[in-house]
Amino acid sequence: MTKVFVDTDVCIDLLSERTPFNSTAEILFTLAADSKIKIFVSAITFANIDYILRSQYSAKHSRQILSKFKSIVHVLAVQSSTIDLAINSEFTDFEDAIQHYCAIESGIPLLITRNLKDYKKASIKILNPETYLTSVKF
Repeated sequence: MTKVFVDTDVCIDLLSERTPFNSTAEILFTLAADSKIKIFVSAITFANIDYILRSQYSAKHSRQILSKFKSIVHVLAVQSSTIDLAINSEFTDFEDAIQHYCAIESGIPLLITRNLKDYKKASIKILNPETYLTSVKF
């Protein structure tokens, strides 16, 4: 089964119903719910999502959304070594560096994001959701 790491922006597209990006995110996460791909996210993704969702919903509703979301993704720990790599990287955006190195340290060769410009220093394959979805066959 294909393993992909999904950046926070795509997760927020789905969970906050951010148009027009949510429709592509829905397709991507449906593949995971149908066990056609395995989606991995970092633990910090949950904190970032909750921060955004709480501007839209109550804390209780945000937690309900996160609980359902957790049932279709695999959560990766952010290790001390991940932070060291991010600190010493050439990434401009620190959070993106953490995501990148979390994927690498977990052996995931592909990161899906809409934020391609901040991953120019990546050493794994970076695709936006649309490109990924047109490249896979099930």
